[in-house]
Amino acid sequence: MTTFLLDGPETAPTTILLAHGAGAPMDSASMNATAKALAEAGFRVARFEFHYMAARRYGHRKPPPRAETVNPEYIKAIADLRSKGVKGPLIIGGKSMGGRVASMIADEMFSKGEISGLLCLGYPFHPPGKPTQLRTKHLADLRTPTLIFQGTRDEFGTRDEVATYALSDRIEMRWLEDGDHDLKPRKSISGFSTADHLKTLADAVKAWTERIVR
Repeated sequence: MTTFLLDGPETAPTTILLAHGAGAPMDSASMNATAKALAEAGFRVARFEFHYMAARRYGHRKPPPRAETVNPEYIKAIADLRSKGVKGPLIIGGKSMGGRVASMIADEMFSKGEISGLLCLGYPFHPPGKPTQLRTKHLADLRTPTLIFQGTRDEFGTRDEVATYALSDRIEMRWLEDGDHDLKPRKSISGFSTADHLKTLADAVKAWTERIVR
């Protein structure tokens, strides 16, 4: 059974399921702050870990596997969350690799009526310094309503780069000024704090969800 970290009201109309990035756990500072912001916006937020990351808690230093190999783990997490009694509309997604994995199973889950949308936080469009190694092929024909938040300083995909990609018209991009791959800005340069960006993110997710959830 998948282990979940839960935030937000149990009576929330919509639940958001988030997976972590390749190198940090579900309770990293970034994930904690994001979950808190979404919970304060009225969402029920569930977080989980892929097996390789969960194993690190017991001293097993496993490297991140190829993203597509953990697709079944994400599908199982959805089923396990439902088996815990979580009802109503579900948005899936995650940070970096977590969002990428969710994007690879999204259309299958969406077509079955299991999910209402996809939320990606810092999508890894390509590895840093390797702009031609794109991870976007499946995004061209995505049918699931999708919201991607990207920092303008993200080494995994800049605004200029992303503008050239063939992305589905179901994908909405939101750019956070001076944000890095964790969506964190430099306040002295941008005037924005991480808290500012997370509030913007949570408000945008709320407005988007109200549009897409039936």
